[in-house]
Amino acid sequence: MFRILLRISLCAIPLVLLSGCASSSSPAHEASVKPGINQTFLDPDLDIENYIQRFEVESREIARWHREIVSAMNIQPGDAVVDIGAGTGLFLEALAHSVGESGTVYAIDISEPFVEHMRQRAADLGLGQVQAQVCSEDSIDLPRASIDFAFACDVYHHFEYPQSTLASIRRALRSGGEFFIVDFERIPGVTSPWLMEHVRAGKEVFTAEIEAAGFDLVEEIAIDGLSENYMLRFRRR
Repeated sequence: MFRILLRISLCAIPLVLLSGCASSSSPAHEASVKPGINQTFLDPDLDIENYIQRFEVESREIARWHREIVSAMNIQPGDAVVDIGAGTGLFLEALAHSVGESGTVYAIDISEPFVEHMRQRAADLGLGQVQAQVCSEDSIDLPRASIDFAFACDVYHHFEYPQSTLASIRRALRSGGEFFIVDFERIPGVTSPWLMEHVRAGKEVFTAEIEAAGFDLVEEIAIDGLSENYMLRFRRR
């Protein structure tokens, strides 16, 4: 009897350890690459109107050219796409029109005030295909093989735990699914000092990280009007 109980107890140990490792509620397993970069977005009293003026003003090139950016992704009716770090919802309407009524747009963010704002925005615009939801700091928190496209615009440099977040994106993408990033150029002597400090690395480093996570770089997409930003298309390996 003692031997049987001992075998049962020993067999249970890996299951306990595995269940603990499977949780994505805490990013403790990966060190932050830029501690505190997202702290302001976790404020429950976030000033939404202030961020709308910052994110959606015409002088911001991605705001001015956001429809062209979405068009370059070649999203089709019925597709499912996630807008990672969707913020105030700048891309909601263009993405929703791309997937059509039969598709789905997951608008995710770590900020609950942003998510509540996007829910109301989608309701006001009659965009029933938009699902706004809070995600973790180290995961997009979507089911396996549930999306065709992932999109992160001026957000990848905010991935505080890129390895974990990229793994969650790859899991959520279907076979052959694509991941698009738009982010800031970081060129010494050209890029502004503020961006050089704010953005932790340049295009080559980000590309290497994404490729190491199981993606292939397909192309760099040229968008007329983008000079501070670049756009890259990756495909799930």
